[in-house]
Amino acid sequence: MATAVTCLLAAAVFTLSGCATSGPGEAPSQPPVSGSAAARQPVTILISIDGFRDDYLRRGVSPTLSRLAAAGVTGIMHPSFPSKTFPNHWTLVTGLRPDRHGIVGNRMEASERKEVFTMATDDPWWWDAAPPVWVDAEKAGIRTAAMFWPGANVAFGGASGPTGTRPSDWVPYNQAVNDSQRVNTVLDWLRRPEEIRPSFVTLYFDKVDAAGHLHGPDGAQTTQAVAEVDAAIGTLVAGLKALGQPANLVIVADHGMAATSSERTIALDTLVDPSRYHLVETGTFASLAPLSGAAEEVERSLLVPHEHMQCWRKADIPARFHYGSNPRIPPILCLAEPGWLILASAPRQPASGGNHGYDNMAPEMNALFIAHGPAFAAGRVLPDFENVDIYPLLRRLIGLPAAAGVDGDGVVFRGVFRGGATPGGD
Repeated sequence: MATAVTCLLAAAVFTLSGCATSGPGEAPSQPPVSGSAAARQPVTILISIDGFRDDYLRRGVSPTLSRLAAAGVTGIMHPSFPSKTFPNHWTLVTGLRPDRHGIVGNRMEASERKEVFTMATDDPWWWDAAPPVWVDAEKAGIRTAAMFWPGANVAFGGASGPTGTRPSDWVPYNQAVNDSQRVNTVLDWLRRPEEIRPSFVTLYFDKVDAAGHLHGPDGAQTTQAVAEVDAAIGTLVAGLKALGQPANLVIVADHGMAATSSERTIALDTLVDPSRYHLVETGTFASLAPLSGAAEEVERSLLVPHEHMQCWRKADIPARFHYGSNPRIPPILCLAEPGWLILASAPRQPASGGNHGYDNMAPEMNALFIAHGPAFAAGRVLPDFENVDIYPLLRRLIGLPAAAGVDGDGVVFRGVFRGGATPGGD
């Protein structure tokens, strides 16, 4: 939970943001507080557009993002499995796949804890297996700030001691904070005097994901959400220019989106007696634990070929998913074919929309990636890569040395930096 001081500071930021008079694509009217363009060092801004499938960029409604991609670096990025929001946001900032960093789903259980992990959980115990990049930055004296990011509200390390580490500035997630307020909060941070101005910032937009879930990836409302977030990023770019603040923008998505329908569902209770297992998560995949004495019965029903679904014992999950060793993963995992859903029972009413969590290499799960700024050469298109490589890229941009023991190596980014050099780090 936020301290009273943090909440007051966050409220003050939002008050200032709400009073801004700039419109989409316009530079904020306030002048820079401190520093000229020549004196300001580039800031690294990590922007997540939740649920932005890579091909949304070709819909003709995102001129800012398209311009940044053309003048920078882009390519198809694959999420880690499972292609869910919290596991992948934590992968992006830790360089570890979910099986290693411990956020193995949007909903989790652990035998040591009575409470269930949900997307509102900020208990450090669940998060402490891997430090996010802002922890190492803060320890190195590099100031960081988070305008929303899953896990940024967690006091990392707090499970084993009285205090933990968060970004110097952070705002508790609240979906009611609109895109303009989010952008203006970031710009307000960057107006500060140099000694309290962040060098690394995260910015998170959820609008595209929300529209994709409700209306499907092909819905007009999803395309409109793409246009609205693009306009917000246009406001950010204009605001940075007005401040004379150079910025390396790393724009990502956590996953893509696939169209779903109540006509494409698999009801688990038609395959095995639900009184014989404990269900942890359902949807694009299902995870469950047979109850005492029921393992053979449950396995006999599920570990056989099924149309549109495949199930495995935890130890037998294909190696390419890099998933199955973490104790938080239940004994059985069932994965649906893209576009299908695994539910406890058949839906009672017709419905359609979109979802994610499928095979991370499925084209529908492909995620957006754009890098643009003074560090990057223009017009580079990367081969497909995995999102574990974002973490080493961020460390280089921030000026941190390369980290040992992570899953990403950032080799895909060799040759994309301006002048052929890599900024900061090793």
